[in-house]
Amino acid sequence: MTNSPVAHPPETLEGWYVLHQVFRASAAKSGAPNISGLARRARASLAPARTGTRKKSGPTSGWSCFARLIGSASDLMAIHFRESLDELTLVQDAFAASAVAKQLSVTYSFLSVTEAGLYHITAELARDAIARGGAVGDAEYTKALTDRAAAERQSAHIRRRLYPELPGSMPYVCFYPMSKRRDDGQNWYTLSLDERSRLMYAHGLTGRRYAGKVQQVISGAIGLDAWEWGVTLFGRDPLDFKKLVTDMRFDEVSAKYALFGDFYVGRLIEP
Repeated sequence: MTNSPVAHPPETLEGWYVLHQVFRASAAKSGAPNISGLARRARASLAPARTGTRKKSGPTSGWSCFARLIGSASDLMAIHFRESLDELTLVQDAFAASAVAKQLSVTYSFLSVTEAGLYHITAELARDAIARGGAVGDAEYTKALTDRAAAERQSAHIRRRLYPELPGSMPYVCFYPMSKRRDDGQNWYTLSLDERSRLMYAHGLTGRRYAGKVQQVISGAIGLDAWEWGVTLFGRDPLDFKKLVTDMRFDEVSAKYALFGDFYVGRLIEP
């Protein structure tokens, strides 16, 4: 335990596990592959998982979607949300055993879990602990954090972040992985908790300006993948992806501390 909020991690809430899979389709005998047809056949192979109907040991919650990629060396992206890592395994195995899998090769995958970071609450409780002469992690701090986190988990806003629904009116999707810098003199993880809370609050205000235009899903991947977070965006107009990411890159937290991976953009394929 420590009596300083410096380098103290924020509490996080987790929801569904997420698997992003990117595929390259092999050419059909008649020429170019029918990506939409392949996606519908892939979706059919996951029908029990998608509907939540339990068959044998099948998943009971979550959903999958498929997008035709545009401007990428790959052709198709699948996004699977499930309540456990074991259920994601069932989805992965079901797809791998399907006939359509023979026409697709995985070019990239990303494993994560939907996440809500409680920066403000953790920073507040850390300040309170120091003010009363206690320490971050002591019994009083732990109880207060447990109670506040439980209350947050029940809020409608947090539940939408942890258990997102597929937006029916937003046919475009954008996904990219990202991490925070850990360079000398520019290390996100050595900033005080108060400073990280301030930066993330300002960053969140930018995202809120796009409410109703873009649905954002943040998933944490520390310990699960090479990148630290995944960002999945659903939107009505793909130009909103460009505008949102541009605005966020001018936020101090991104301008100083963000690293971005490749971007995958496409249009959802309807069942």
